[in-house]
Amino acid sequence: MIPVIIIGCIVLVIIVFVWGTYNGLVKTDERVNEAWSDITVQLKRRSDLIPNLVETVKGYAKHEDAAIKQVSEARAKMMGARSVQETAEADKSFMGALSRIMAVSESYPELKADKNFQQLQSELSDTEDKIQAARRFYNAGVKELNTKIKVFPVNIFKGFGFKKREYYEVEESEKAKIQNAPEVKF
Repeated sequence: MIPVIIIGCIVLVIIVFVWGTYNGLVKTDERVNEAWSDITVQLKRRSDLIPNLVETVKGYAKHEDAAIKQVSEARAKMMGARSVQETAEADKSFMGALSRIMAVSESYPELKADKNFQQLQSELSDTEDKIQAARRFYNAGVKELNTKIKVFPVNIFKGFGFKKREYYEVEESEKAKIQNAPEVKF
């Protein structure tokens, strides 16, 4: 009778371990999905602000069609991105085009003084802060999930079918730009 109880306890411990580990992976995976959703919401918010910014700039800088067109094309690319990699590449292109629009505004003092432009710029700045926070939250979740999948004994079970996720990374050249961001005065 004692060997049956011991075997039963061992089986019960294994079941509880597998159950707890699997549920932990599910929770972490859902946290990563939520974090990715936060990023896409903020990227969409930023993309929605751009048409207003473009229209404001158009009113002052009628001959700056190339910069305005680049922003519109970059916005379309951003809205069409599906994977983490595509989104990161579209974001890079979008930020480059947006910086060109902001550079155009330097040539037009009356544009810099426009209340609508100032409000849009403030909203964009706030949105960029939220995007950065969402990226950090997403990457932390990805790190936790990827680590859980790789560690023993979960790796024996091939991570219970959970897949490694990609980090949302900024390229090295972009990191340098961020670290040495130019000061813009309006």
